[in-house]
Amino acid sequence: MPDLTYRLVIGLCRGLFRALGVRITVSGADRLPAQGPVVVAANHSSFLDFMFVGLVGVQRGRLVRFMAKESVFRSRLSGPLMRAMRHLPVDRAHGELAARQAWQALCAGEVVGVYPEATIGRAFMVKERADFRRGAAYLALATGAPLVPVAHWGIHRILTVDGRYSLRRGTAVDVVVGEPLTPFDGETAEELTARLHDRLADMVDELVTGYAQPPHDPASAWWWPASRGGAAPTVDVARALDEAAVSRADAPR
Repeated sequence: MPDLTYRLVIGLCRGLFRALGVRITVSGADRLPAQGPVVVAANHSSFLDFMFVGLVGVQRGRLVRFMAKESVFRSRLSGPLMRAMRHLPVDRAHGELAARQAWQALCAGEVVGVYPEATIGRAFMVKERADFRRGAAYLALATGAPLVPVAHWGIHRILTVDGRYSLRRGTAVDVVVGEPLTPFDGETAEELTARLHDRLADMVDELVTGYAQPPHDPASAWWWPASRGGAAPTVDVARALDEAAVSRADAPR
């Protein structure tokens, strides 16, 4: 059976979600094309994002090949799995190789998953435009693949950066698939990236507004956005923390 490892991992993920009683709501999955090349662009708030975004693909009979930082592929635990599932390693110092591999996957009719924020955002809202990478837009423009925004909210409550996690049962996770973005005539990657950013930001904002499990005391909830009165870092503080984390990760060892 093709992609046996990927399908086994999907089964394990579903079992984990059931064990934790995660309440997953997926909306708009039919907006993901059932065939042909697709670029999926999602917000990034948790180490588990790819599991939930990947489930959208599964609902449409697709397996998403995610672009992920190269260090994940060096891990003895995750590396063999990532390679077996044919995900795409990204070396920040040599991004052209990852772009070429993603282009090849799209030309073969695959779905490629991209996180334009590059790193997990500690503010738990979509990062500012200036912090958005253009890779998803470049791939869509270069291959003609639909650019499909996928927003989610609640995953970070289960596991995210800085040792934050919760095994509490019944956490609500909402995932919504947006309408594919079609490039305008003559639109540049920068312009398409700006549209993608604004669409994802609006989608996440709507998910937060409609979230079924808002905190009783927002000011003490580390996972609730500062813009909504929560205890998560502000945008400026989160950016500084993100930059420091990237510097540590890229430092010579």
